[in-house]
Amino acid sequence: MSVDSGPAPRAAAWRAVGRCVGKTCVMLARSQVHLPRNNVGRVLRFADGSTARVYRETAVDRISPAEPCVLVVAFKLRLVRGMAHRLFEAESLLNTPLFVGFPGFVSKLWCAHDSNGAYRGLYEWDGAARAHDYAAALWRVLELVSVPGSISYKVLPGLRRDEVLADPARMAAAEGDRAWWRLLSQA
Repeated sequence: MSVDSGPAPRAAAWRAVGRCVGKTCVMLARSQVHLPRNNVGRVLRFADGSTARVYRETAVDRISPAEPCVLVVAFKLRLVRGMAHRLFEAESLLNTPLFVGFPGFVSKLWCAHDSNGAYRGLYEWDGAARAHDYAAALWRVLELVSVPGSISYKVLPGLRRDEVLADPARMAAAEGDRAWWRLLSQA
């Protein structure tokens, strides 16, 4: 089962992002945000034929999720070409306050742009509704810098990120074999 939809209303999205930034500041001050290196450099292969290299991982101190789910977000940046992709990867660390303080956030794998120019985030979340709320709010941030029509997300309830990394078949595709969000075995 998967859930996907569009953006949140602008005012609600920006209020949610503002609350998130405030909570993130507290979490950073308490050293509750971490950048593990376990998956950095890993290449993920997706059912649409693309591959993406994990360039960063972010995780927070949290007990094991009661309602685990995987969230996959994709977008294409406007005006970013060539070496600017590497600059974006470095700069994107500054975007951390825009997500770690959202309720239910567990972890994120940051994926570099693929052969189609799409960036992806592969998240673990506690609660599918919380993941959806985050992704709908994130849409409003991404639309400022993304190619129109390029933002997509998929919420997959009942899955843990590390389980789908170990066994991508857990991400059964309801929408066909070439789903952009579905992981395949390692590249």
